Amino acid sequence: MAAPKTAAVGPLVGAVVQGTNSTRFLVFNSKTAELLSHHKVELTQEFPKEGWVEQDPKEILQSVYECIARTCEKLDELNIDISNIKAVGVSNQRETTVIWDKLTGEPLYNAVVWLDLRTQTTVEDLSKKIPGNSNFVKSKTGLPLSTYFSAVKLRWMLDNVRNVQKAVEEGRALFGTIDSWLIWSLTGGVNGGVHCTDVTNASRTMLFNIHSLEWDKELCDFFEIPMDLLPNVFSSSEIYGLIKTGALEGVPISGCLGDQCAALVGQMCFQEGQAKNTYGTGCFLLCNTGRKCVFSEHGLLTTVAYKLGREKPAYHALEGSVAIAGAVIRWLRDNLGIIETSGDIERLAKEVGTSYGCYFVPAFSGLYAPYWEPSARGILCGLTQFTNKCHIAFAALEAVCFQTREILEAMNRDCGIPLRHLQVDGGMTNNKVLMQLQADILHIPVIKPFMPETTALGAAMAAGAAEGVSVWSLEPQALSVLRMERFEPQIQATESEIRYATWKKAVMKSMGWVTRQSPESGDPSIFSSLPLGFFIVSSMVMLIGARYISGVP
Repeated sequence: MAAPKTAAVGPLVGAVVQGTNSTRFLVFNSKTAELLSHHKVELTQEFPKEGWVEQDPKEILQSVYECIARTCEKLDELNIDISNIKAVGVSNQRETTVIWDKLTGEPLYNAVVWLDLRTQTTVEDLSKKIPGNSNFVKSKTGLPLSTYFSAVKLRWMLDNVRNVQKAVEEGRALFGTIDSWLIWSLTGGVNGGVHCTDVTNASRTMLFNIHSLEWDKELCDFFEIPMDLLPNVFSSSEIYGLIKTGALEGVPISGCLGDQCAALVGQMCFQEGQAKNTYGTGCFLLCNTGRKCVFSEHGLLTTVAYKLGREKPAYHALEGSVAIAGAVIRWLRDNLGIIETSGDIERLAKEVGTSYGCYFVPAFSGLYAPYWEPSARGILCGLTQFTNKCHIAFAALEAVCFQTREILEAMNRDCGIPLRHLQVDGGMTNNKVLMQLQADILHIPVIKPFMPETTALGAAMAAGAAEGVSVWSLEPQALSVLRMERFEPQIQATESEIRYATWKKAVMKSMGWVTRQSPESGDPSIFSSLPLGFFIVSSMVMLIGARYISGVP
């Protein structure tokens, strides 16, 4: 006889975490913040041309359905009644752009991912239209004109994809970031799906005024984006609609935050001056600046951090964005083959404990904060005949830490008060070698929660706290305290400074590799703009990779 279903103590809240590399669904106890069950599905990325990065929106949506179904099955096996799940929150990769047909529910093109570089020529042409003495785009959005953000990706689709052009002409097209696509689909799609986003995701489009918290007509006119394509903008914590199918049919979706903002909430950085760094595909350092927009003089972004209720105020953040963090590990695995699993990199790096003078700048998509230099490309330098795959693995981890130091220093200069420690989260924080390296290179303590799923936790907190759900209190006295692991610096500050200074030399050498070119055309002539050094370094990298793929020491 089957055991009776039992409800876990306290109501439960689910969280969809839709990232660049995977989708997850996690269920938490709203009274204790305990993670009860979860499921993960890895996603494919498509690289149709040099610099292009795409994903299939239907694969992303199907992965969400699969994660929800499998997590509910696991709860059932634990004799936990899924009817106790009272709300679901959504957290998502930001900036990635989707446009679909509201009559058929079919995507009109692949999702153009935040890392995609095809719009560089578009960005250069648009930048010429901005008056030199008045950058109204940055003053309204807090963002530099860059390939990173959604507006230029949408502009490219409108210019180059006939299906999109036709659907826009006929009034059938809807635009959104991944959260909009998921919420519209989960709440009914063609049968009354809710077309919406929240303030954190809207603030990453370059079409949203972060002061008025509205779509901005001047910005839409500048990018020539029809405003009827855009989703309605809501707070990060309110009921948007009900799930219309599957195991959680009838459960409200009541939380929505871009992934980095969700991690800020999950780390409970609710006070001005609190900051966290998330190590995922990229690396993202956010510092809560309270209710005021602080504009950076050192290459950081100004963004909306959260708005936890329709009538609640919006809080803002300074953000340092690094394009390539965990993605470099995937590159070493998939492109060079020097590791078989992502976990192997910790073992290899630990074997040598040094890069032996090898420095890796993984500028695969140019450099983001604090440089915003699209002409940069990845380089591996300081190689000798002694260099082996262990040193390259160590250099890859060091690169993540050096990039974090660059944006931390920029943030300290903008805020005026240096951070005394760094709160961290994300999948890469399970790597103890990386965490110790980070403490050494920053020369401040690094503090990591034992429960690393803070992005999911933030989305769940927003959903559970929403009016009409109210199963998760965000009052300071009610918040569960996360247990932390602490990493203290173990090297002298002088050694840290020498290694960092050498890294900065390598960064300077990574710049200027690509001159103006049009990735849209996929023209191989772009390689004519690359110096001879590129081919020498590339050949050495391929040689090293080939040696270790074949097992040659």
